[in-house]
Amino acid sequence: MDDERMWQANAVALADRVGELVTRIRCAEAELGAVLVEIEARGVGELFGYRSVGRLLEDLADISADAAGKLLRRARALNSAPETAPATAAAARDGRLSNPMIDTILETLRQIPDEHRGDAEREMVLLSRTAGRRQVAALGAHLLGYLNPDGPPPDDTTPSVPERELSLRRKRTGVWELRGRFDDETGTRAHALLDSLAERRTAEDLRSPQERYGDAFSDAIDLALNSPDLPLQAGERAHVLVTVPLEALKTGAGTARLGDTGDISAADARVHACDSGVIPAVLGGKSEPLDLGRLRRLITAGLRRALYLRDRGCAFPGCHRPPRHCQGHHIRHWAEGGPTSLGNLVLLCGYHHRLVHSSSWQVRVAADGLPEFIPPLFMDRRRQPRRNNVHKPLPAAA
Repeated sequence: MDDERMWQANAVALADRVGELVTRIRCAEAELGAVLVEIEARGVGELFGYRSVGRLLEDLADISADAAGKLLRRARALNSAPETAPATAAAARDGRLSNPMIDTILETLRQIPDEHRGDAEREMVLLSRTAGRRQVAALGAHLLGYLNPDGPPPDDTTPSVPERELSLRRKRTGVWELRGRFDDETGTRAHALLDSLAERRTAEDLRSPQERYGDAFSDAIDLALNSPDLPLQAGERAHVLVTVPLEALKTGAGTARLGDTGDISAADARVHACDSGVIPAVLGGKSEPLDLGRLRRLITAGLRRALYLRDRGCAFPGCHRPPRHCQGHHIRHWAEGGPTSLGNLVLLCGYHHRLVHSSSWQVRVAADGLPEFIPPLFMDRRRQPRRNNVHKPLPAAA
């Protein structure tokens, strides 16, 4: 409906047009959800270099982590295989259900026993054609009262409350699970530490609070490992041993050995190898050490100070992270012949270091000697270079 026809339309025509447009929006959201689930099934890391579909959606759609999370949870429920809510999914694809209506139906279905779920879903979707979500919610509550009157079984266990208890367990998937209980003083100090490290990196940082605290915990470990006062283990500072063949390090293909716990990808090993100590070793056919070189630190203390002075923190556009939270990144990896020199190095925080290694973001040192970043094609078709203008420049010499 063009502007001239819109001004000539009566109330009924305008209302009809609103209905048509709302249906289009709902159909588009349903299709968007299906596309996101497809991306997740194929592997968002392999396709785009992002660690989750939610983070990709935040950047592409410029929405908050909370909004992206709600959209993704809804999409997974409607596009699951096998389908858990087929009638709801079909009505959503036709544009007949609002998001609050979909959420109301799905939340009710989660609480209904499996054997009654199909009939309950059909009743609620049928009512949704002529009633609003409040009436559908009331029907859901009635069905729950009839089909599941007792609700979930109560938790009658009595948890122990130790003053300080911590368990760190590695699962077979390579993910570590952390659980603990602390006294009020320890908890308060830990909260203050993590809170100071969990600040948003940029104005557009859309990480959820849980993601920011997870990254803050990783940063706190890095700071502790870099402390000169850390106790020695077997005469050495605490460290993590990563063993990787040179060819795998060069190509990023294959795996590396992470201490005595398991394997990581060679691509992850490349991230750690950017700013680390390296011990060259020659192994025999049965992996027995034949010759062992001396430890050498790739980025020297003097070169690190020069990086601090030039970049003044994470150089990624918009990031606020200070130098102590950053690592030196080789623009051209040293395993590929890249020199460990100021013109081939840039400071990056842990998150942006991993992002540059795993995605299509590119970094280079421009003619004026400052680093600049080129975004992926899917984010900027022109791929205009971007710089970080957050950190304050140093005062000019008198």
